Amino acid sequence: MRDPKDIKCWLTDKDGVLVHGDRAIPGAKELIDHWTKNELPYLVLTNDSVQTPRDLAARLHRAGLDVPEENIWTSAMATAAFLANQSGPRTAYVLGEAGLTTALHEAGFVLTDVDPEFVVLGETRAMSFEQATRAIRLILDGARFIATNPDVSGPSTDGIVPATGAFAAMITAATGREPYIVGKPNPMMFRSAMNRIQAHSETTGMIGDTMGTDIIAGMEAGLHTVLVLTGSTKAEDVASFPYRPSRTLDSVADLLPLL
Repeated sequence: MRDPKDIKCWLTDKDGVLVHGDRAIPGAKELIDHWTKNELPYLVLTNDSVQTPRDLAARLHRAGLDVPEENIWTSAMATAAFLANQSGPRTAYVLGEAGLTTALHEAGFVLTDVDPEFVVLGETRAMSFEQATRAIRLILDGARFIATNPDVSGPSTDGIVPATGAFAAMITAATGREPYIVGKPNPMMFRSAMNRIQAHSETTGMIGDTMGTDIIAGMEAGLHTVLVLTGSTKAEDVASFPYRPSRTLDSVADLLPLL
């Protein structure tokens, strides 16, 4: 097993690892400060496709974490990087928010509802019946169906809300077409993140709080995986999975002494 001291680059989930809402988890600030001080490349990964890296950096700053926007990698950015390497015109019909539209614009895409190469679905709370209908018809006419992440629900201040995976299921039911999903748990998101910081799987670690996304994707990408118990997965849950993280810790505060 690789030792954390041998890890030269780090990927980390955001919610449940570094923050709970707008509150930093104890040890998160010290860990980020350690990476910065020692010039260790790192990226904060999130399946959030709503916010831009600048928005997310500002949110983390409010929580007391100094993470520059260039150290944030979202499912929207991973989706844009993936599509930029696909053949065909860079045209897309987008169901999503600023985080996704900005990432696609920066990758050179033209956003259009006229014969697009792709229909790209991200997190959205403003999709209309007309937009859904347009997406369904475009997919049936041959547009390639892409989704930023598979999450079927997410939190809000008023309770649970439907997320990308739920809307994707609706479109799949109407078209019979499954989307290609770029975000976690697809290791594609991790590989694109490593490309961003020129990291190698043998010397890269992934910190996550969820066995079914962070840990399995990290494992499939060949990374040293660290499960922290401050989020979705609890200690008693681990035994129900057929795979294991490289290391399990109570929180990121316990990782710092190992570096």
